[in-house]
Amino acid sequence: LVFFRLIFGTLYPAYYSYKAVKSKDIKEYVKWMMYWIIFALFTTAETFTDIFLCWFPFYYELKIAFVAWLLSPYTKGSSLLYRKFVHPTLSSKEKEIDDCLVQAKDRSYDALVHFGKRGLNVAATAAVMAASKGQGALSERLRSFSMQDLSTIRGDSSSSTVPPSVTVRTSSKQSQPKTSRSASEGTGSSGK
Repeated sequence: LVFFRLIFGTLYPAYYSYKAVKSKDIKEYVKWMMYWIIFALFTTAETFTDIFLCWFPFYYELKIAFVAWLLSPYTKGSSLLYRKFVHPTLSSKEKEIDDCLVQAKDRSYDALVHFGKRGLNVAATAAVMAASKGQGALSERLRSFSMQDLSTIRGDSSSSTVPPSVTVRTSSKQSQPKTSRSASEGTGSSGK
């Protein structure tokens, strides 16, 4: 069923849409544009009807028959649906749809700016903190964030807020210079 829909519902019309654009045949171009509009509406409706009507006998076979009816040059199903229902509905609601799209575009831009500012503030704060703590603090801070994220994803209930591996690394780095100093002092004193 999926194979049929892929071949006849998508690839076949796509190829003939390409040929219509290439030949610049306006009649064919309009025919395929109507098909794609109807097919987009069908795919959108199908997302919801699959949830509620999948138990219906021959539901999937009816969907295949519908796609074949849309494509058929004898029935001209997509043209019929477009001219009788879609075009009049879209024409009458065009102003409201355009207004909704403009509002959605403005809201998405505002949300993008808002979250972008927050992200930059977090990054700037992390950079300032790293610079104040000294060399290598930024990499340790980023590593601890990623380790926290990984332990959260794993669902490790025994993990603390700071992963043990980061604590071990930090403590081993701090203890190494002390050890090397005492070793060099010991070597210096034994040489005397």
